[in-house]
Amino acid sequence: MRNTRNFRISVLCLSFLLAATAARADQVVLKNGDRLSGAIVKKQEAGLIIKTEQMGTVTVPWDQVESVAADTPVYVVPAAGPTLHGTLTLKGDKAEVKTAGAVQELAFGDISAIRDDAEEKAHQRLLNPGWLQLWTGTGTVGFAGTSGNAETLTFSTGINADRRTRSDKTSIYFSLIKASARVDNVSEDTAEAVRGGISYGRDITPRLFFSAFNDYEYDLFQALDLRFVLGGGLGYHAIANDRVRLDLLGGGNYNRSSFSIPLIRESGEIYWGNQLSIKLTSAASLVQSYRMFNDMTNSGMYRVNFDLGLNTKLLKWLTWNVSISDRYLSDPAPGRQSNDFMYTTGLGISFAN
Repeated sequence: MRNTRNFRISVLCLSFLLAATAARADQVVLKNGDRLSGAIVKKQEAGLIIKTEQMGTVTVPWDQVESVAADTPVYVVPAAGPTLHGTLTLKGDKAEVKTAGAVQELAFGDISAIRDDAEEKAHQRLLNPGWLQLWTGTGTVGFAGTSGNAETLTFSTGINADRRTRSDKTSIYFSLIKASARVDNVSEDTAEAVRGGISYGRDITPRLFFSAFNDYEYDLFQALDLRFVLGGGLGYHAIANDRVRLDLLGGGNYNRSSFSIPLIRESGEIYWGNQLSIKLTSAASLVQSYRMFNDMTNSGMYRVNFDLGLNTKLLKWLTWNVSISDRYLSDPAPGRQSNDFMYTTGLGISFAN
C-alpha cells in the first residue's frame, strides 16, 4: 500500500515538473494553426528560428507568425530606438516587451531582429572586433611517396583563413606543392607551384559590396617566375544564410607576369566569377571559387582560375581536406601547356579566434 502511494506521489511530481517545463518554453503559433514549443534563437531577415525538442532547429517564415510568447528573456531590436531586453509577447499586429522597468509596446512590422543571449553575444562580438579577432581557417600538410624501382616524394601544404564581421570580410590563402622522382639514379622535379593572395570585401548595402584582391603565383613548369595581380570591383550577395553563401563578382585588374623564357607580359584585365560556400553537414563544408580574366590589352587572350575544396572535421581541431586548383592560360609561354591542374589531400588543423 505504501509503495502504491509513493508511486502515485512520484507520478504527480513528475507531471507537475513536465507541466512547469512546458509552461516555461517559448510558444510560437503560425497563421495556419500549427504550434511550436521550444526556445527562440533569433529572427533574421524573413525567418524566425526556434529550437524544439521534437524537430530540432526549425525556421518559420516571419510573415506567417500569428503569435509569440517568449517567457525566456530575449533581445528585441526595433526599427528605431534602443534594443530591448525582456520577455516577448506578440499577437496579431502588436507586441509587448516586458523589461525590468516597464512594458514597451511595438508594432509587428517594427521588429527588426530578435536574439537569444548566445546570439546577442555573437552579435556584439562582431560590432567592434580587434584585427586579430574573428579569424577562422585551416592549415593542412600532405605527404606521399614510393620506394623501390622508383623513388617519389610529394609534399603539399596550404592555409586558408577568413575574418568576417557584420560589414566586411578578409580572406588569406596559400598553397604549395612540390614533387620529385628518382629513377635509375636520376632525380627530377615533377611539380613545383606556389599560389597565394589576399582579398577584402566591404558591404555597401545588405546585398552589394566592394571587393579588392592581390594574388601571387609561381609555377616552375609553366616557366612562370612570378604573376602579380592587383584588382578590385563590385560584388553581389546572391545567397546569404547560415548554410549557403553565394557571391557574384566583377571588376578590373592589373596583371604582370614574368616568365623565365625570358618574357614579361603586362596587361589590364576585366574579370567576372563567383565565390560559393556550402555547409554540407555539421562536420563537412564545401568551398568553390571561379574567375574568368579577359585580357583588354592583348585582344583574344584570357585566363581562368578555378578552386574547389572539401573540409571534413574529424575532431574539434582536426580536419581532413581535399583541394583542387586549376589554372588555364590561353597563350602560355612558348613550349608550355595551357592548363595546370593541382590536387592535394591531407590532414589539417582548424582554428578560430
